[in-house]
Amino acid sequence: MKNRTVFPPVFWVANSIEVLERFAYYGIYMGFGIYMEYLGYTKAQLGIVQSLFLLFSYTVPLISGTFADRFGFKKVLLISYLAYLPSILLLILTKSFSGIALTMLSIALAAGIFKPLISGTVRAVTDKTNKTLGFGIFYAMVNVGASFGPIVAGKLRAISWNYAFIVAAIGIGVMFLITLFFYKEPQREIEGTTLKQKFVDIGIVFSDMKFTFFIIILGIFFWLPFWAFFNLVPVYIDRHIDTALLYQNIKSIFGAGFTGIFSHVDDKGVWRILGETISHTGYIIMICQIFVSRWAEKFQAMPTFLFGLFMSAAGFIVLGIAKIGAPALVFLGILLFAIGEMVSSPRIQEYITWIAPKEKAGLYMGSNFLATGLGGALSGVTYTTLFGYFNTINHPEYIWYSLAAHLVIGIIVIYVFTRILGEFTELEA
Repeated sequence: MKNRTVFPPVFWVANSIEVLERFAYYGIYMGFGIYMEYLGYTKAQLGIVQSLFLLFSYTVPLISGTFADRFGFKKVLLISYLAYLPSILLLILTKSFSGIALTMLSIALAAGIFKPLISGTVRAVTDKTNKTLGFGIFYAMVNVGASFGPIVAGKLRAISWNYAFIVAAIGIGVMFLITLFFYKEPQREIEGTTLKQKFVDIGIVFSDMKFTFFIIILGIFFWLPFWAFFNLVPVYIDRHIDTALLYQNIKSIFGAGFTGIFSHVDDKGVWRILGETISHTGYIIMICQIFVSRWAEKFQAMPTFLFGLFMSAAGFIVLGIAKIGAPALVFLGILLFAIGEMVSSPRIQEYITWIAPKEKAGLYMGSNFLATGLGGALSGVTYTTLFGYFNTINHPEYIWYSLAAHLVIGIIVIYVFTRILGEFTELEA
């Protein structure tokens, strides 16, 4: 695109903060299912914690976005860190189910305060000429942190789980310093309305039944299977894929040195891949996202989004086949899901923020997180529990075929929705 507006310094500062937050968040979350199994808890118990964690993480932004619009992004960012840091350190001290559940809810609260602020910053400093690239860069930075967090945490948990939690806490501390000294509030209108008025504004947003219905559809047919992937794939690979053979497959191509980054020696002296180190999309997205975004900006939002869902469904099917076929197929499955994620997730976030007036970006992104919270809340109690059932009948791969069918139904539902009610209008500035 010609005459693309240059990004201001705060754009890059905000993205560096996002890298560190995702490093801490995913460093803890991607291995959490393995951690719960290590402590002896069932998949039903894991599903409860996952659902509550994601519900809080993605519904708190509904409120924190309004505080950001009123008081400014920087102040609310600093408050989120003060909630984040001690919550992570509490994981070192508690091992009971109730203690872990409450601690993860505290982390979810802190993450929920944080979540709409960086995307809101990106929205505030972008315009029509650079919005798709800007959100593509933002999403790539999300996945830089989401890649290195599980790798570092995975290697450390092989020594001690406490080391993984300490490193995550250090990341939050660095975020605090960067925000305090380098983050400059983006130029935009900061509203002086009361909190009561902000809740009225939220009510106005959701009084639009078309928008509310759209948010519910996104929650059930996009965010639910999206979060089920991240909830399940680390445990699936770590416990149901031959990770010793997978180690040999990777070693034969990249050598022992590189493969060792993602591996550990088990108590029998066998080298195995650590499930959480490869069971995410970040390492693919941080390389490919900008190229995909440049391609995606040439097409209309909704058809592009549906194409992303189709690619994710294909990835689920391949992940299922990896259990009964070649273990290395997990990489193809993750790659296909990653392509779907790169196409669909930043595109739908951009789409919703550009429905919003610039001064209400935080409010609309907060509303968008309600869809994410709905999907997350349903993902653990449904698919993690279902995964436990498929384990009992010795067919854990069935979970991926179920998720693929879920996405195909979602494509049909969203297509019918847009055909009957029409798409939303994106603003010019």
